[in-house]
Amino acid sequence: MKLASLSLRPPGSAAPQAVERLTLVADAGIDGDRHRDPASPRQLLLASSATYADFDLTPHALRENLLLDTPIDALPSGTVLQIGDEVQVRLMFACEACGRLDLHGAHVAARIGARRGVLARVVQDGVIRTGDTVRDLGPLLPAWSDDWHERVAQVIDAMPPDTVIEYALLARLAGIQSTYCRAFPRFLASLGPAYASRAIAARAVSAMTHWDGTGLFEDTRPKQASAADTTLDCC
Repeated sequence: MKLASLSLRPPGSAAPQAVERLTLVADAGIDGDRHRDPASPRQLLLASSATYADFDLTPHALRENLLLDTPIDALPSGTVLQIGDEVQVRLMFACEACGRLDLHGAHVAARIGARRGVLARVVQDGVIRTGDTVRDLGPLLPAWSDDWHERVAQVIDAMPPDTVIEYALLARLAGIQSTYCRAFPRFLASLGPAYASRAIAARAVSAMTHWDGTGLFEDTRPKQASAADTTLDCC
């Protein structure tokens, strides 16, 4: 696989801007991009040139950051991609096809379905450039569901004991819009008290510690020893 093109969306920008290189920051996202957010699973969007060809789309219609020359929709969540010599990204879940895509043709959003692209987080930082080689390192990290209901439950399951989380942060960590917070009370109640008691509205009073999401997206792979760690003492 190779990077066919790169795009950046600076804060306040209405559309992606084609660039030749991007600086990716581990656990944060793309430097200078409006979606840079340490608490988000949606730090960057990867799409395939095959989707553009199959649906006859104009450039940047999918609003991706990284366009690959090979389909990636079938790669499982948790897959780590090595981009160039430095950067690694973790595939999180499929990006939903929003109604904006219908501006590019009748019923485009419905026809594309799950082929819009894959959302990802940065796990190893560095600079990437158009034409860089992309290698599939395999599903090295825990998977995340395409279903937002399951992601919300997954976030709560990861919370430390005796903590609560505010609805707005729960939505952010699960990678959904804040408007979904209105559905949280009924949805969490349907999962039972063990879930309903762990998430609260911003103005709600709780004696328990408010969790900030620390450790949720932690890279759980064994750390590679540095050269200094592996040097034998010759004395």
